[in-house]
Amino acid sequence: MFYRRAVAMAALLAVAASLHAAPKQPTNRSKQKAAAEATRAGIQKKLATLKRDVVRTESEREHAADELAASEEAISDANRVLRELSEEQQQTNRKLQELDGAQERLAATIDKQKVQLSKLLREQYMAGNEDRVKLLLSGGNPNGISRDLQLMAFVSKSQARLIASLRSNLATVEQNQLEVQNAKDELEEIALEETQQKSKLEKEKLHRKALLGNLSTRLADQRKQIGNLERDEQRMSGLVDRLSALIQQQAAAAAAEKRRREALAAARAKARAEARAAALAKAQAERERLAREAAKPGAKPVPSRPEPVAEEPRVAQKPAEPEPDPDEEKPENIALAPAAPDGAFASMKGKLRTPVSGAVTASFGAKRGSGPSWKGVFIKAQEGSDVRAVAAGRVVFASWLRGFGNLIIVDHGSQYLSIYGNNQSLLKRVGDAVRAGDQIAAAGSTGGIEESGLYFELRHRGKAFNPAGWVNF
Repeated sequence: MFYRRAVAMAALLAVAASLHAAPKQPTNRSKQKAAAEATRAGIQKKLATLKRDVVRTESEREHAADELAASEEAISDANRVLRELSEEQQQTNRKLQELDGAQERLAATIDKQKVQLSKLLREQYMAGNEDRVKLLLSGGNPNGISRDLQLMAFVSKSQARLIASLRSNLATVEQNQLEVQNAKDELEEIALEETQQKSKLEKEKLHRKALLGNLSTRLADQRKQIGNLERDEQRMSGLVDRLSALIQQQAAAAAAEKRRREALAAARAKARAEARAAALAKAQAERERLAREAAKPGAKPVPSRPEPVAEEPRVAQKPAEPEPDPDEEKPENIALAPAAPDGAFASMKGKLRTPVSGAVTASFGAKRGSGPSWKGVFIKAQEGSDVRAVAAGRVVFASWLRGFGNLIIVDHGSQYLSIYGNNQSLLKRVGDAVRAGDQIAAAGSTGGIEESGLYFELRHRGKAFNPAGWVNF
């Protein structure tokens, strides 16, 4: 018996030693990233169609800023990815530290359990490794035999518990090491992606600088043309109107879907209740029948309780993969902006924080030379300054738009939108939920404007209104 346990112990140690040879598996990060990208693809498909509708009516096709569009979008994407990678790296490093600490604690526990198990096995061996059968047939004092058997049972249970605990801890070590390896693999992925993104960013910055130098005269001339400013305003209004309509359509569809699911759940609950009632009625009828049978003369007594039936031993099985729900929404049908509580944004009038630190150089309603009036405000700010959401909401647009460069729009519910234009980089994606004060972009001079800063608008039901009474500039 001693040797069998020693062999079992050696096998457990061999399992622990073999953990380092585990094959490399796909990281959790890569799986989650693929799922997120699949979901975002559906939303981006909607917005691509929306953007095409906005620019389809353009009569002018050769605006100088359009030549900067691809480069400015690429710079924005690279900066956003670098920021996301930095956040992932910090989270993965924290997870790695936690796993290392857990690994040290587990190793100490396992070492302690090994010592305890060795001590138990040694004591059993020194006691002669007597088994129960030999003890019963020894012909000794029955009281002494009973006491020895109880002691042996106690020792056996202690050994069993210790071995089970050791096995559990070894399995935990295996899982821990797999997670550690996964975290290290993720860090390697992140480091590689960071290198690639930094290289891409530097190339795009050089490309944009060269383009800007070549286009500077054309841009200056086009900025002075009143027609361009009017078309920029029409472009923004068209985009906002289409976005508002899309959000309302999806809100109505989401409400209808919610009602349908609630009705379906109620119907299923009713069916289950009716089935339970039918089963109870059937059981009651069976009890009454048995009672009538028992009441007949000469009838055999019927046991009041069914005799217990031995259950078959349960075998642990891998849970079955859930079948796809035919009612589940596909990625392309996911709502662009789920409804927010009514009145939440309106209640914050006068309390909204400024979106970027800087001086307001153009106010709402002021004339743009001899052109149209400003529909928002322009805040002069250094390149790369943090642009923050003025209130909680969800990003419904994040792309380049002529006249506004890298543009991000946040829906705050109740048909209120906040608009942030001319950014160097957009740090949030369509569908992202944001809180008040979250950084969503970095200020810049994209879209062909002369100075670095942020163009900011507030709109309700598609109409721009003065943000001065709402935001503490």
